[in-house]
Amino acid sequence: MNTLLGAGIKVNKQYYVYIMTNKTNRVFYTGVTNDLKRRAYEHKEKLIDGFTGKYNVCKLVFYEVCEDIENAILREKQIKGGSREKKIELVNSMNKEWCDLYEKL
Repeated sequence: MNTLLGAGIKVNKQYYVYIMTNKTNRVFYTGVTNDLKRRAYEHKEKLIDGFTGKYNVCKLVFYEVCEDIENAILREKQIKGGSREKKIELVNSMNKEWCDLYEKL
């Protein structure tokens, strides 16, 4: 999705598909957002009730950038529908140490 700013400058909006886990890397949560730092913070601080708060999902271990929301949602569904092993492979492809990527955003 492109938006126009004052002097006709195009800005591409980015969307993120991400995987978060708990401290022991046993629970996975896959989501999509247009503001990864804000969303990861909300999970970490348990600002939104639900799965991530219940299972202490607080560590960002994987993300991908998409240029449009439709592709981001399709990718999120693809990851969610994949096996646990596929999610582990995805995380390992970007973050072999499984460190929290939040601080690097």
